Amino acid sequence: MLETSVRLLRLLSLLQVRREWSGAELASRLEVTTRTVRNDIERLRIMGYEVESTTGPAGGYRLGAGSALPPLILDDDEAVAVALGLRAAAAGSVTGIEETSLRALAKLERTLPSRLRHRIDALRSATASAAGVGARVDADVLMAVAAAVHGREQLRFDYAGHDGAESVRRVEPHQLVYTGRRWYLLAWDLDRDDWRTFRADRIRPRVPTGPRFTPREPPGGDAVAHVLRGVGSQAYREQARVRLDAPIDVVRDKITAMGGLVTELEDGSCLLQTGGDSWHDLAGYLGSLGAPFEVLDPPELRAHLRSLAERYLAAAGHG
Repeated sequence: MLETSVRLLRLLSLLQVRREWSGAELASRLEVTTRTVRNDIERLRIMGYEVESTTGPAGGYRLGAGSALPPLILDDDEAVAVALGLRAAAAGSVTGIEETSLRALAKLERTLPSRLRHRIDALRSATASAAGVGARVDADVLMAVAAAVHGREQLRFDYAGHDGAESVRRVEPHQLVYTGRRWYLLAWDLDRDDWRTFRADRIRPRVPTGPRFTPREPPGGDAVAHVLRGVGSQAYREQARVRLDAPIDVVRDKITAMGGLVTELEDGSCLLQTGGDSWHDLAGYLGSLGAPFEVLDPPELRAHLRSLAERYLAAAGHG
């Protein structure tokens, strides 16, 4: 009986790692006859697993979607990756899944051999998460939007603008993009006949979803790049325009899409549109670029820089 149970687990593991197997392939892997494979497949079906038979010269089997969740057979690296992913989810930007993630993590860690627990503990102690930096989005909202994206179904939702004003939107949802600070939805706005980027934490989906649609080509062929170009530094609370006294080729590699938008000026200098969570953060970022700069606006940033300069001069002394 034990041998049969172990063989069933191995069979489930094989069905999970490849879409389809022939009976002969499974028999070879399990070192049994094809008749034994057929019997084991039937046992799995009785246990509630949807194992489908496929047509073809040799016939075959594949694991379908069913009501029962099969046990996952993970190798060492996969188990560590899942554990770290669950821990990140518990402290991440999606609300409503923290407790669920911790429950799943506790179940997983109880079954891990000591060698894997040591690896996970080492990674956990050597890393840190800056939780709470960006806006958090409800898990149900994210799942509803993701389902519409996957199903290619039109989506209706109430949307709160940056000024707090609400509007009803009808869109063809294309892709969810996570920037490290916020979740965004890139979608074709049916009423405005154009692409729009929406913050997921400001979306309240309506039900039911609309009809199915044929996806359009995203701007530039790259949805992620388009979202980053559109939101970039706009994700930050404080905004600024700065002239950098350096050629664009020198500064371009130092400025990421989330760091700001840089354009070349006629005199060879650059215009940087950037942002930060505070004037202090923004001042530090500008100083890290290693190029002379002039703040064009706003005056609040100039005032903060003057205050910092006075403090630094005082700290440097008169020697």
